[in-house]
Amino acid sequence: MKKIIIVLALCVFVLAILPAQAARGGTMYVAARTLDLKSSTGFFASKRGRLDYGAQVTVLQISGKWAEVRSAANSSVSGWTNTANLSVKRVVAGNAVTASSSELALAGKGFNQEIENAYRSEGNLNYADVDRTEAQQVNEEDLHKFLVDGHLLLGE
Repeated sequence: MKKIIIVLALCVFVLAILPAQAARGGTMYVAARTLDLKSSTGFFASKRGRLDYGAQVTVLQISGKWAEVRSAANSSVSGWTNTANLSVKRVVAGNAVTASSSELALAGKGFNQEIENAYRSEGNLNYADVDRTEAQQVNEEDLHKFLVDGHLLLGE
């Protein structure tokens, strides 16, 4: 239990520092397989560009958990992303398996391979259903319609 509390406290500390470091206007790196840059901080904002894992960016501004960045390789590529998708440490693209933005979000909440292995060893959990659920894809138009029709928040 102590380990979990320490890991959670460390994750909160790191996530609290990241926006502060990013606000200094320095260089950061894309820490997700691919990163869609948005025109604004809204979930349904239009896409302005895409960056790959390890791409170097310059932070233009911070708004809450969102950062406006510009590609160091191509100054015409800029937009907004969640700060969880960025790293202050240089990320090197290679043959190693990389994390998706969803996996980074889970890791930020303390869920990692060690925790998953502990869940697997504790009982008869059906990971096949989890894998099938994760494999389902919904396009943004259908998701947006669902949220509007159901009078739900639009993730803004």
